[in-house]
Amino acid sequence: MSFTNMPTFLPGLELSRRFYTEAVRPLLEDAAPDIPHSAARIGSGSEVLGYDTPRSTDHEWGPRLQLFLRPRDVPRHAGRIRHHLAEHLPKTFHGYPTNFAPTPDGEVRVMKSTTGPVHHRVEVTHTTAWFRATLGFDPTHDITTTDWLTTPTQLLAEVTGGAVFHDGLHELGPLRHTLRWYPRDVWLHVLADQWNRISQEEAFVGRCGEVGDELGSAMVAAHLTRHLMRLCLLMDRRYPPYNKWLGTAFARTTAGHRLIPVLTAALSATDWHTREKHLTYAYEAAAGIHNELDLTDRVDPTTRPYHSRPFRVLHAERFTKALTSRITDPTLKDLPNDMRKPRPDEI
Repeated sequence: MSFTNMPTFLPGLELSRRFYTEAVRPLLEDAAPDIPHSAARIGSGSEVLGYDTPRSTDHEWGPRLQLFLRPRDVPRHAGRIRHHLAEHLPKTFHGYPTNFAPTPDGEVRVMKSTTGPVHHRVEVTHTTAWFRATLGFDPTHDITTTDWLTTPTQLLAEVTGGAVFHDGLHELGPLRHTLRWYPRDVWLHVLADQWNRISQEEAFVGRCGEVGDELGSAMVAAHLTRHLMRLCLLMDRRYPPYNKWLGTAFARTTAGHRLIPVLTAALSATDWHTREKHLTYAYEAAAGIHNELDLTDRVDPTTRPYHSRPFRVLHAERFTKALTSRITDPTLKDLPNDMRKPRPDEI
């Protein structure tokens, strides 16, 4: 569909909600009357996170959703439902084609007008199959620590974002509630690991700059900015999305309005002293948020020299230790953080 010939933009979640209510549900009642179901728009897609714009309509966006049936009803009714929708869905809905055509990019599809049956994007499945395929585990059973720690935060954001339009199976609501945020000990571990990532690199901004490597210093500052943004999202109990949407999500955190100008200044600085000055402000702001969470005893939020060297750092490993000390799950308590803190003689 031509980007310049689109109808007035309607956010994808609202489009999908109307599509279900006005087009899909009446046809579902024709094809499989009295079959309980749930309907939602969750999973991949910028609209699920609420970040879609008219540009999003150029691929994998449009009137689409998931229909969840009981497991025993999928082999009995799913084929008939898919066929009925293909034959009877309107060709367009609120000006957008309901047909999705393949592209040269493999499985990627785009909205495209058709005169024949609609190749729709109404996925008919059951909750266990869908969540297992999406997350790699079945959240209807006990979720293990390994499940939590090995699942990308982008995926957790996708399955807890979006919207449920109808939950006749009474499953989506409880499952999404279970997945809405980490158990406390897992959260403590994830936060501790994020602080540890900052600790590993915070002295390098100055060290690179000191030897005349301003490019290397800027690269480290970019790494630290990303770590800080993810940390603020985690402290806000928000799953960090992947890089394309990280800044957008960070802007909606409690710290975003205050730290965006600071981090932008750190990234645009042309000398390491200025870069370090802005980053130390951001460190102290993040440390203050940590203390407000009351997850640990108060940790001094002020920056200080890196041992005997003239680099200003937070010594973020102090926050890692404070958080780890509050973990009660022995499996998590003994789990090492991502990497050790470098010794002063290694930088």
